[in-house]
Amino acid sequence: MEPDGIILIDKPKGITSHDTVYRLRRLLRTKKTGHTGTLDPDATGLLVVLVGRAAKAAEYIVSDEKEYDAVLRLGISTDTQDTGGKIISESENIPEADAVCDIISSFEGEYMQTPPMYSALKQNGRKLVDLARRGIEIDREPRTVEIKQIKAERINKTDYKLTVKCSKGTYIRTLCDDIGKKLGCGGCMASLRRTKSGGYDIENALTLDECESMTYEQLCEKLIPAETLFTSLPVIQLSGFFLKLCKSGCEIYQKKINTEYELGQRVRLYDEEGFFALGEIREFEDGSAVKSIKVFRL
Repeated sequence: MEPDGIILIDKPKGITSHDTVYRLRRLLRTKKTGHTGTLDPDATGLLVVLVGRAAKAAEYIVSDEKEYDAVLRLGISTDTQDTGGKIISESENIPEADAVCDIISSFEGEYMQTPPMYSALKQNGRKLVDLARRGIEIDREPRTVEIKQIKAERINKTDYKLTVKCSKGTYIRTLCDDIGKKLGCGGCMASLRRTKSGGYDIENALTLDECESMTYEQLCEKLIPAETLFTSLPVIQLSGFFLKLCKSGCEIYQKKINTEYELGQRVRLYDEEGFFALGEIREFEDGSAVKSIKVFRL
């Protein structure tokens, strides 16, 4: 049977997220793999890797809040917004610690962030990073991100350790650059480590070396059920006639199964063996009904 589920990896520095997934693909003997969020080559930490049927679940993930430990370096701005890039400005006028911490705290909440050119985002089918490496810069639309919590700890005059809890799609490099701009001295990211993603924690992650030291059977035992991606969703238990209808791709009217979920609500669908599909409440000719939108077990 093909492996199926989620494996948590502590990505090392110096390799891409794609390379990490490729190595796991070889170890798990499957091409069906993906992940829930790219880490830059120089970043380390939690990479949530999806395997088998779970690989197609990324678009349905309900909550993908992330947490990071980062180091902000003040007095330097670079073209990549991190210390690996070309320096474009420098300043020795670093504000005092209290002023720095006040500005850092001011970023809590929603703010409009412009995605960096050095990113894997695509515009008109082209990755921004590929354009940036050719010296091409294009306009990017700012988008709303949310910094749910940010804490700062002074390391020295120029460096501050940041602990950031944020929404999916937030660029910590850009946050560091934006903080530096607001302080007037410039800033960039000196290091980055992802510690949490969705409901998953780095403490439960395996290193690639640990994975490669295991047998195929041992590694498969480390897979976490795909259902854990959706634990915040309500459960609908189906049996008999309604279960057969659902597994045939038909809608199940809420009035028939005594549920009253709002339109658009996603649910976990269960049979006698447990979770088998993700469903959604939709409007049909005879009223609201649940219909499976992603099957994880036949």
